Amino acid sequence: MSPAEEEKSLPLPERWPRASKFALSACAAAVAELVTFPLDLTKTRLQVQGEAAVHRNGAAAGPAVPHRGMLRTAAGIVQEEGLRKLWQGATPAVYRHIVYSGVRMVAYEHLRDSVLGRSEDESFPFWKAVVGGMSAGAIGQFFASPTDLVKVQMQMEGKRKLEGKPLRFRGVHHAFMKILSEGGIRGLWAGWVPNVQRAALVNMGDLTTYDTVKHFLLLNTPLVDNSMTHSVASCCSGLVAAVLGTPADVVKTRIMNQPRDKQGRGLLYKSSMDCLIQTVQGEGFISLYKGFIPTWMRMAPWSLVFWLTYEQIRRICGVSSF
Repeated sequence: MSPAEEEKSLPLPERWPRASKFALSACAAAVAELVTFPLDLTKTRLQVQGEAAVHRNGAAAGPAVPHRGMLRTAAGIVQEEGLRKLWQGATPAVYRHIVYSGVRMVAYEHLRDSVLGRSEDESFPFWKAVVGGMSAGAIGQFFASPTDLVKVQMQMEGKRKLEGKPLRFRGVHHAFMKILSEGGIRGLWAGWVPNVQRAALVNMGDLTTYDTVKHFLLLNTPLVDNSMTHSVASCCSGLVAAVLGTPADVVKTRIMNQPRDKQGRGLLYKSSMDCLIQTVQGEGFISLYKGFIPTWMRMAPWSLVFWLTYEQIRRICGVSSF
């Protein structure tokens, strides 16, 4: 049998390992995103609630929306906008995770196995895991930033309707085209800096924690590479990711949701640092953790669903465990 024929006879995961891992991680991420999306919508609404810069700049036209906690915000969305609105913006969110999760998972494994190099016993030094996790998250989020921008802006459409403001978008395609026509290619990457910063921190919590905890358990406890080990590692990664990523997530959400002039420049914040300073000065440091509970409540099940699904899909398809 010739080398070309031998290659064709190999299973797809062995012929195209990176493409296969991209597709598998994208499938797992899509499942996790749809299951936990209502918590993401609730978190986004909480993060722009009481925004000091809006009131200072007179941008809060329409009746004031009362302050609400997580449960009242979620219940208010259902009562005032309808149950289906809990999934408003889910389509670009799934698009985002197909790109984001696919790229970050492939990038992390490449960095871990080929660039940074792990030991023969499959242990991976913590500092290397941090570098790999942050780098993979930043790369994945940069490519996915336009879809994240559309997701955030579409999630706020229900709030605009309640405030008596006209809706900006008719759907996902219209949102992409309108943002592109108003701000050009650069407009699609509005807020990419805090977005990438957040992704680096989140993945330092998610990828780094999952990989470190999983292999620590395998090397130092009687646990084996099964769903129990995956569940423990994913619960730890969800908590750490929420703690590290929430402040950057608040800044990212506010920059992406702010009104813009004809040149695509933000009217409320000049940069992510300016948004951070204004938020702390106007609302206090604790405001950086607005939406932390739904963020954590979403990240914990998201991480659990994603990692369990991803590990099982890899096993079924004959790909080695993460």
